[in-house]
Amino acid sequence: MRKEEKLLLQNFIAPLLFVMLLWIIKGVEINFHLQFSKYGLLPRNIDALTGIITFPLLHGDWQHLISNSAGLLVLGFLLFTFHREIAYRVVIQIWLLHGVWLWLGGRTTYHIGASGIIYGLAAFLFFTGVFKKEKSTMTISLLVVFLYGSMVWGLMPFLQGISWEGHLYGGAAGLLMAWYYRKTGIQKPIYDWEKEEEDYEEEYWKVSEEISIENDSEQKPIEENKPSASVHYIYKPNSTDNDVKN
Repeated sequence: MRKEEKLLLQNFIAPLLFVMLLWIIKGVEINFHLQFSKYGLLPRNIDALTGIITFPLLHGDWQHLISNSAGLLVLGFLLFTFHREIAYRVVIQIWLLHGVWLWLGGRTTYHIGASGIIYGLAAFLFFTGVFKKEKSTMTISLLVVFLYGSMVWGLMPFLQGISWEGHLYGGAAGLLMAWYYRKTGIQKPIYDWEKEEEDYEEEYWKVSEEISIENDSEQKPIEENKPSASVHYIYKPNSTDNDVKN
């Protein structure tokens, strides 16, 4: 196996293991006739704070799980391929951040599913290309729009049975992480002519500032040697003043 193929396979391992974990949890729930939805996230309920951690691991049915599995595999693979050095941090931060927001602002019902993380990954990959303006990251942005542009409908509050708040907070968390990590990893290259232009502008303003300082120093002594102007008032009493009587 070539080095490139081995590296691509490694980038696929973490998303695959996570999806396998989701399937194992759902399999245990079905086979042992258990109900794990009670471990979901119930907004503003102190007893359900653990749901911030557990709710992305739970799914309502197999169709729900299959739909989320595809998104996690594709977006997770893209994340680890192009942002491997921060991939784990991005996933964990999106997971916790959108969970806290959902606990604070979500509807008072149990929320389950990993779709919030999917929205977070999609937003992160898209906005990273927008912020960095680097060729490969912008390509991924276009790919995300092409593959998952229809996800915007999941943000509509009129859809029944869907945690649109979870989608919204997940996307917001992904946007925030894209902005936070915009200066890490792959960056837009700066060409020599761009550097020369920046150096020229810096030198131009430096010289202009020096000229301005010199002009000020030359003019200052001249201003100091100018004679100060003064005004004297001469009062001449009117001869009729002595004629005024009380």
